[in-house]
Amino acid sequence: MAAESILETQTIYEGRVVNLYLETVQLPDGKTAIREVIRHGGAVAVIPLHSDGQITMVRQHRLPVRRDLLEIPAGGLERGEEPLACAMRELQEEVGLYPGRLERLGGVYLAPGYSSEYIHLYVATDLTPSRLPGDQDEFLEVVTLPFDEALRQIDSGDIADAKTIAALLWTARWLAGRGARSMLAG
Repeated sequence: MAAESILETQTIYEGRVVNLYLETVQLPDGKTAIREVIRHGGAVAVIPLHSDGQITMVRQHRLPVRRDLLEIPAGGLERGEEPLACAMRELQEEVGLYPGRLERLGGVYLAPGYSSEYIHLYVATDLTPSRLPGDQDEFLEVVTLPFDEALRQIDSGDIADAKTIAALLWTARWLAGRGARSMLAG
């Protein structure tokens, strides 16, 4: 597959979370097109998995979709911050938990048709209470539920957040590979 060549980049908006550009590209057939591109510094998302098979999630209102969503704790990488450090910070800020162990599940591009955002996915275990101050503009409801109930909520459509769905399904595979699924059957 031939790559598109960027001929020109026009800055439309530079913000705290995202930057928006119009990029004129040359297509493999020689024609040109304009792409709307959002550049994002990346993010992490974490499944806090308790020893009893419960997971801790957050419910928050998401203005762009005009509804409350049930999601796993997540947040943006600060400039120069390593994903592992960000995962530990976000867990403490959003749900007041410190992970004794963090294991990388993988990662996903949010919407590669227009955004560079890449989300690193982790599962956290050996959890202990530890709270850091959260973001001033973030209002979260902490929700704890059985892991298998979260999987059922994917099927029912109650969980509709892409990073959460990917991480939950990856965690199910991660658990199956460790013979731990019986602990979570409920």
